[in-house]
Amino acid sequence: MTTTPSGSVSTAAAPDPDGFPVHTVNMPLTPREFRPAGTDGTPHTYGHIRLTPQTRVIGAQVDGLDLAAPLDAVTRTELRQALLEWKVLFFSGQTLTASQQREFAAVFGTPERDHPFLPNAGDPHVVRLARDAQNPGTENIWHSDMTFSPQPPLGSVLRAVEVPATGGDTLWADMAAAYDGLPDAVRRRIADLRAVHEIPQAPGDVGAARARLRPVEHPVVRTHPETGRQLLYVNRVFTSRIVGLSTQASRELLDFLTRQADYPEYQVRLHWEPGTVAVWDNRATQHYAVSDYFPDRRVMERVTLVGDRPA
Repeated sequence: MTTTPSGSVSTAAAPDPDGFPVHTVNMPLTPREFRPAGTDGTPHTYGHIRLTPQTRVIGAQVDGLDLAAPLDAVTRTELRQALLEWKVLFFSGQTLTASQQREFAAVFGTPERDHPFLPNAGDPHVVRLARDAQNPGTENIWHSDMTFSPQPPLGSVLRAVEVPATGGDTLWADMAAAYDGLPDAVRRRIADLRAVHEIPQAPGDVGAARARLRPVEHPVVRTHPETGRQLLYVNRVFTSRIVGLSTQASRELLDFLTRQADYPEYQVRLHWEPGTVAVWDNRATQHYAVSDYFPDRRVMERVTLVGDRPA
């Protein structure tokens, strides 16, 4: 019997039918040094951007830049490096049009166009996420965007257009730190496993997209194509099962693995103001939009960047 970081008591489950001892609840984290690039990573220095880390592993505030203005080559390079190191970057007080947001997003990659089920904001590369009393928020579950795609997005650039008087924060979790925190036996067991990702059953445009798009398989542990770090790559929204395991074993292992995003030690939280911009690495993170502002209105606009096939 153990005590979780939240103070609740938990027990380990019996071995599953496939011979793997699955823990159905979180265990306390083993104390260790937290660094943004892992314990073996060397911190980077930045000469053209003013960067303030928000936690030990994930999230950094970048000040002193006007994202509507052209950025020089060195600044663009440092922003890309900072995103790899900190996984999420925050910018305050920005005034951007949809096209300027798309141009800024191109610093980090190629903007995607025409989301499979979300409306655009007058630019085919910019998605509008509008929530209110008639259309309440549903993004309050840990996930990485569009892992149901054969090539999920590299990342996203999200801009606050209209925010509620209180609430509406977003959290991100560092899935490299989550992988590093797994017991050695778990890391060995999941090293070569693959999981099925698909759009969940839902009415309307989401259901129509599910009918068009076939399920895909991705590795449970992917390797970041730029940093080389290993990342836990399953989520509660789009990962439906682990290939080769019984239904019970798959469900219990997925439950254990997806719970790793719940640890506050791996998280950063952003309180939005109008004009706040967040950029995140969708390969290395999961995020959670807190739906505590009903019936108020919350409007965000997002540019998603073309990604690669997880390996």
